[in-house]
Amino acid sequence: MKKDDYGFYGKGLDGYVHYRQGMEEAERSAPQSDGFEDSYDDADDDSAFEPVHYAPVSNAKPVTPPKAAEPQPAQTSAPEEKPEETSKPETEAKPEDAQKQELSEFEKAQQALAKEHDSYLRLAAEYDNFRKRSQREKDNLYTDIRAETVGKFLPVYDNLERALKQETADDAFKKGVEMTMTQLTGVFEKLGVTAFGEAGESFDPAEHNAVMHCEDESAGENTIVEVFQKGFRVGDKIIRFAMVKVAN
Repeated sequence: MKKDDYGFYGKGLDGYVHYRQGMEEAERSAPQSDGFEDSYDDADDDSAFEPVHYAPVSNAKPVTPPKAAEPQPAQTSAPEEKPEETSKPETEAKPEDAQKQELSEFEKAQQALAKEHDSYLRLAAEYDNFRKRSQREKDNLYTDIRAETVGKFLPVYDNLERALKQETADDAFKKGVEMTMTQLTGVFEKLGVTAFGEAGESFDPAEHNAVMHCEDESAGENTIVEVFQKGFRVGDKIIRFAMVKVAN
């Protein structure tokens, strides 16, 4: 044992304390004798306990554990030859459930096709309506432009008409006015503009504007007896209402 090494009791001061306690306990429990007291008194001297040095074992060989036996591969037995199965005919009848499933899928496909066809017809109808609506809007726009343009020339038409109603001795002047009036009405005809409002026609509030009324037994009820200003239309669009005098 090394110095300050008390074996079972430990090392250093703690080992020494435990060692003394153990010796005192043994002394109390053992019978009293003179020889033991003397030997115990001698044991109080720390010099009596010299550590014992043990020489290391130099020739010791490490013990190697035995190797585990390697597992032997299991002998595989030759596969057993199975008798060849006779091939079943390809045209084997299908189960009833499979046929029902195929019929159900076919019906679903027909329904989907009918739905797509209906969607196509609806889309085609919508496109046709859109095309017609676009064409109608285009025509209306063209009609509106013509009506607005012709409306700017109506005062000229009114002045030429008044000039032709006036008596004049200058035949050349009168002929010039007539030629100008003919040319203007020709332009109106090319643009699809027509004049309306003549004496003797029935009054129509959708076309005429009655500015005067009179009692005339010779004229029928709601009959135009005088036209102050002609009306004009392009297609179904009224450019200007006719200003008239209505009897009765």
